[in-house]
Amino acid sequence: MSFLKYTALAIAVAAAPLSHAAFAQSAAPAAAAHAAPAHYSTAETEIGKLLDDPAAKALLDKYIPGMTSNDQIDMARAMTLKDIQQYSPDQVNDKVLAQLDAEFAKIPAK
Repeated sequence: MSFLKYTALAIAVAAAPLSHAAFAQSAAPAAAAHAAPAHYSTAETEIGKLLDDPAAKALLDKYIPGMTSNDQIDMARAMTLKDIQQYSPDQVNDKVLAQLDAEFAKIPAK
């Protein structure tokens, strides 16, 4: 192996732990921010979490009447509102999702 190739390999190996540590430090705040969102979202928050918060559930009742009392709602707890839009496009349309996102921005996630 030539000296230049050996030197490049040595630098890469020596720098690997540093770059990994730097990545871990920069990823930690991002993971913390993602773990605890400040507000709910129709695209990211699971329906179950919305149902468990009385304020969010009241907004669902206001904008999508009958959804929270539907016999099959428990099957959708792990889905988002954006996920179920395809199954009920008349009730869960882009306008309703935008209205809900605007309302969710006013209440803190629990």
